[in-house]
Amino acid sequence: MSPLRGWPSFPDEPPDFDPASAPEQPDALFLAWLADAGEYALAPHATVLSTVDSEGAPDARVVILKEVDAAGWQIATSALSPKGRQLGANPRVALTFFWPQRARQVRIRGTATPAAAELSAADFRERPPASKVESLIGNQSEILSDPAELTRAARAAEHRVATEPDPVPAGWTRYLITAESVEFWQGRQDRLHIRLRYTREATGWRTERLWP
Repeated sequence: MSPLRGWPSFPDEPPDFDPASAPEQPDALFLAWLADAGEYALAPHATVLSTVDSEGAPDARVVILKEVDAAGWQIATSALSPKGRQLGANPRVALTFFWPQRARQVRIRGTATPAAAELSAADFRERPPASKVESLIGNQSEILSDPAELTRAARAAEHRVATEPDPVPAGWTRYLITAESVEFWQGRQDRLHIRLRYTREATGWRTERLWP
């Protein structure tokens, strides 16, 4: 038997979830689950951002959630990066949050819209120094033929962060993801998982229970 079969999939006592008591807005339930996850998980605000490339193939990577409210979920990245270029060509995206310590998952499908330049610049200025250096290096996902080039670029970026008041790299963008659907998944030991989906309509949100 594969050793993968022996690893536990859920905590011994997953939390309860009563869909009947869920709020009308998905962002309210999401924030409650996020706060709960923050008591158990490292980086509860980490999410898988899924996009589509120029050939129609799916692409995914982990990013950090910046903000969430009734308007939507916000992330930030360079518009010049592969994911930024993909968002520019096709703004349809998905976010996936997974908190294994709570046997919970949230799936969001929607459209990404660039924020105003001032908000994007403010987002970059709020980043910690090491994150600023990483972004100012540039060339994300390009082939690195000589690691020494990375060292030199990092030193140049560190100098820029230390000497310029508020350096903001070209293309840095904060994106608002407006959700079309938001699904909350609560795992159970008996595998009768609880799934609740919010779907946006003209007058608000419709909620539906889904089969496991």
